[in-house]
Amino acid sequence: TESINPHISILRVVKFRRTGESSRSEEDAVSGEHEIQIEGVRTELEAIELEDGAAVPKEFANPTDDTFMVEDAVEAIGFGKFQWKLSVITGLAWASNYAMEMMILSILAPQLHCEWRLPSWQVALLTSVVFVGMMSSSTLWGNISDQYGRKTGLKISVLWTLYYGILSGFAPIYSWILVLRGLVGFGIGGVPQSVTLYAEFLPMKARAKCILLIEVFWAIGTVFEVLLAVLVMPTLGWRWLLILSALPLLLFAVLCFWLPESARYDVLSGNQEKAIATLKRIATENGAPMPLGKLIISRQEDRGKMRDLFTPPFRWTTLLLWFIWFSNAFSYYGLVLLTTEFFQAGDVCSISNRRKEVKAKCSLTCEYLTEEDYTDLLWTTLSEFPGVLVTLWIIDRIGRKKTMALSFFIFSFCSLLLFLCVGRNVLTVLLFIARAFISGGFQAAYVYTPEVYPTATRALGLGTCSGMARVGALITPFIAQVMLESSVYLTLAVYSGCCLLAAVASFFLPIETKGRGLQESSHREWGQEMVGRGSHSPGVTRSNSGSQE
Repeated sequence: TESINPHISILRVVKFRRTGESSRSEEDAVSGEHEIQIEGVRTELEAIELEDGAAVPKEFANPTDDTFMVEDAVEAIGFGKFQWKLSVITGLAWASNYAMEMMILSILAPQLHCEWRLPSWQVALLTSVVFVGMMSSSTLWGNISDQYGRKTGLKISVLWTLYYGILSGFAPIYSWILVLRGLVGFGIGGVPQSVTLYAEFLPMKARAKCILLIEVFWAIGTVFEVLLAVLVMPTLGWRWLLILSALPLLLFAVLCFWLPESARYDVLSGNQEKAIATLKRIATENGAPMPLGKLIISRQEDRGKMRDLFTPPFRWTTLLLWFIWFSNAFSYYGLVLLTTEFFQAGDVCSISNRRKEVKAKCSLTCEYLTEEDYTDLLWTTLSEFPGVLVTLWIIDRIGRKKTMALSFFIFSFCSLLLFLCVGRNVLTVLLFIARAFISGGFQAAYVYTPEVYPTATRALGLGTCSGMARVGALITPFIAQVMLESSVYLTLAVYSGCCLLAAVASFFLPIETKGRGLQESSHREWGQEMVGRGSHSPGVTRSNSGSQE
């Protein structure tokens, strides 16, 4: 309190808005009467005394039986030390459990093709089986995360990937490595749940930027994998590359014990005490105020039900997102595989001639990746850094939908330019631009998807989208490695056409999530919760400005 005279005092409060903005206001007392307007909440009430030592009446010392939701608390606490730690840990999962294991596919395939004399369809199957595992497990990990917690699903998937990743380095024959890499893919399918956990701890203003910056860790992981391959492949071979690539997962598995469970999940599952403890921990680490009042417990509901994705508010969103995720993975991983094929050929126009010559000599003739191939592969991998920066700059300016549409369109345009007989330098530049934008578009989808679904189905929604992405990734080796032998131009036309359709799908998404908070529950229940929050103490005026809808 601030004392103006012994009989008049001003109560300073924090005005909290649903948009996450805070401001401070003062209510002047007139004629000795104290009228308090509470638009927000603050961390703790200190003993309030007037200048002459008289205690403030009880109703002013604890002015409200205010209620708040997890969204309010996350916005009030803001972004701080806790979120920085969480960003690094989530990024480590993204780099080690996802980027490295994915990048290794484009390096491992030509190596085993030569060493074990595999035909092209078996090389493609070696890549596809990883995505079969991811596709079959994505929805399962989403269900586990919605039913038993985000942290639980993430820990199990990481330990699973670590175990089978190391084992695959000891595979004696083709059938063994096929099975083991499929099991690795099964574990990788749970990694997107780290984004669910991460997003649920981020305030609205920081959410898009932070999730996009996770792409930086993806780029770091892919670059590290290429550098590791340059050092390990010539001396120790592909077995040691598989083993060493899995070891960073061990570090993440240890750091998982620091991760808290999502407070949103705890509230939805009825565990109010644990949610409050988590929020207090974050507030303490950030040195920020913890909201005053009672945390609303959402009505316990069935979580992780597939039918909820097809309710009227989300039916078209779900279907369009499935195609968008399919196209993202189909195009991104297709480009990764095409890059090694193009670099081995030297330029686009000579691929068909080279393939015919190879078939005339021996169907099993192969070429190892050279130092120049690794160098160009590294350059195209580095394109993901500027891709993140461009997406970061435009996503909060033009919105999530237009960002995804623009990324698809530019990728499609670059694919069409490859129809021209360009040399290796121009080829590298076009691949650089195409990969920058398709990786940025992929990350924009990771921003949009957790924002559009409510807490009850957020993990399942992301899991099913990830599963559809794996369908695209499963198909793409047969386009980028098998169809390419028949026709380069047909292959490029397939990727370009798919991305054009995905650009249209992005425009037709019914919901734009820019500037909108995470939904706690479905539209029907949201209205009930807001009614429940309308109660307030006598003499206290409440105002909830902003909305999640």
